[in-house]
Amino acid sequence: MPLNPQRTVDELRELQQLTGDDNGAQRVAWTETWERARVWLRERFEGVPVVEEIDEAGNQWFTLGEGRENALLIGGHIDSVPNGGWLDGCLNVLAGVEVVRRLAERGAPPVPVRLVNWADEEGARFGRSLFGSSAAAGSMSDHADLAMLKDRDGVGLPDAVGAYGVDLGKTLDAQDQLAGAGAYLELHIEQGPVLESLDLPLGVVLGTFGVQRWRLIWKGQAAHAGSTPMDKRRDALAGAAKFALALREIAAEIGGGAVMTSGGVVCKPGIVTSVVETAEQLLDMRHLDAAELARMLGLARAAADRFAAEENIDVTWEQIWQIEPILFDDTLIGFADEAIHEVAGVSHKLPSGPLHDAAEVSRAGVPTVMVFVQSLRGLSHTKLEDTKDEHLRQSVEVLDRLADRTLAWLAAR
Repeated sequence: MPLNPQRTVDELRELQQLTGDDNGAQRVAWTETWERARVWLRERFEGVPVVEEIDEAGNQWFTLGEGRENALLIGGHIDSVPNGGWLDGCLNVLAGVEVVRRLAERGAPPVPVRLVNWADEEGARFGRSLFGSSAAAGSMSDHADLAMLKDRDGVGLPDAVGAYGVDLGKTLDAQDQLAGAGAYLELHIEQGPVLESLDLPLGVVLGTFGVQRWRLIWKGQAAHAGSTPMDKRRDALAGAAKFALALREIAAEIGGGAVMTSGGVVCKPGIVTSVVETAEQLLDMRHLDAAELARMLGLARAAADRFAAEENIDVTWEQIWQIEPILFDDTLIGFADEAIHEVAGVSHKLPSGPLHDAAEVSRAGVPTVMVFVQSLRGLSHTKLEDTKDEHLRQSVEVLDRLADRTLAWLAAR
């Protein structure tokens, strides 16, 4: 069976029809539609000598060959956000299906080849992203917090995952799946505008950004909007507003792809007739270099202190969450770069701003690399998400060539 990249495109369209509607993809994890997609995925391997397993965290594995030692892993996720795009996640899984089918036709691989469909990468229902991969990587340390999570209908996470055979208390047993693994490959749409702006179809990912998320609490003084002169106000929102605009300058000074986002501001008392007493502001900061991420935080703190002084208000910081930058494997980056050059004639190296399951696998010590394919208009998590069919076919071919290079490398170790 020769590689058939067009079949991947056709299957992506079939999955779109099966699990989407006029508003987009509806494969939210731990729902009937998501389970329908997993059953459909299983059917893609009809007649192919793979063994399926669903681990303790709900991850779906298909293994070609014997055992797990030194295995080549190809992975992705089939779940989506509500009203999501037709490619986010499922491209990497279905491209992996095509590669595994081609390898199976060639005979027993030199090392096991395993395709994994990670459970709940998006975290759309309960707000906890990378559920399955973090369990397999052993980094899921928040079981107590997870047990308290509820969806918008009041259903608890333990009950939701339990309906699909997952015991929250046993999810870390999924770590056995990564024990001894040789390498991990993941293909994904870029979800951003960089490759399109360069008129390039494909790029190799250097790693995923480190992320810091903070809550800034600006404290001023509530006062009557009609009787308080402008120069006498202690307006908490004024500090938050200045800070939000300053993020552009700080990110530009840091460079290297630095991004900073003021993602929300909640004002109290929150009425039109009062000066804002308290403004709670969310901040997201990302960079591929840990030292530059730390410098970014220092500049942001200095700016916040300056604006607080200018507005005669106070500002405090509360850390919400952080993850260190993840740098992918140099050897695999080289293999990916070579494969892209062969297929597309030119390659590009770029970091990933969004997090992916690949970051968790890399954190677990498995050599990892990702390949990005161009996203039209840079859009994702929307029904408008799209990639040219030609580029999708090229991405499947690149993943296939990358898999061959990696298999030879693993067999020779």
